[in-house]
Formats: sequence, structure tokens, C-alpha cells
Amino acid sequence: MSKHPPKSLQATLWSNDVNNMDLNKDKNYIIHQILSMGSLEDWKWLFKTYPLSTIKTTFIKEPAKIYQPQRFSLARIMLGLQNEHFTKEYYVVNTPRIIRSKPA
Repeated sequence: MSKHPPKSLQATLWSNDVNNMDLNKDKNYIIHQILSMGSLEDWKWLFKTYPLSTIKTTFIKEPAKIYQPQRFSLARIMLGLQNEHFTKEYYVVNTPRIIRSKPA
């Protein structure tokens, strides 16, 4: 198995050259880009390449604010997380960001 994503994913992983990407080091970027912008074929590749547990863990523990509302909902359903609570502000691009005040 190649340690790089296939050339067919270049349009989805547009901000990096797939030849310079590593499936392990860049997995957070790869997983979120495909979940948020990928085609059905991209999703099939994602689920063949990474275990479901890795995809879920990345989605939950490493949120990326790059999702459109519909794609965020679809990703949650496809990952079996539709009944879990998520703070949309960490994922959905058209929600205001959370500004935290510094502790006193």
C-alpha cells in the first residue's frame, strides 16, 4: 500500500500535493477534507484506507471548522454519531467562532 493518497484525491486534498502527503502524518487533514468535501468515491477510499475507529476519533477529538451544515450532518450519520452532541461552532463554517476568555 502506498504511503501517499492517490492522485484521484488531488482535487479534494487541494491545498497539498498528494505526492508530498503521508497517510499517517496527514490523516487529520485527509479525513476532514474527504468528509467535508469529498465525493462518494473519495468516501469509499477513506473507509477502505482508515479503520472506522480512526475516522471517528479524528472527527471527535480533532475538529476542523471546514464543514457546511449539510455535510456536517451527513458525516455524523455516516460515522454513526448522529445521537452524539457536538459543538457545531468547532465544525461548521457559517457559525460564529467560540471566543474563550482567559481564566482569572
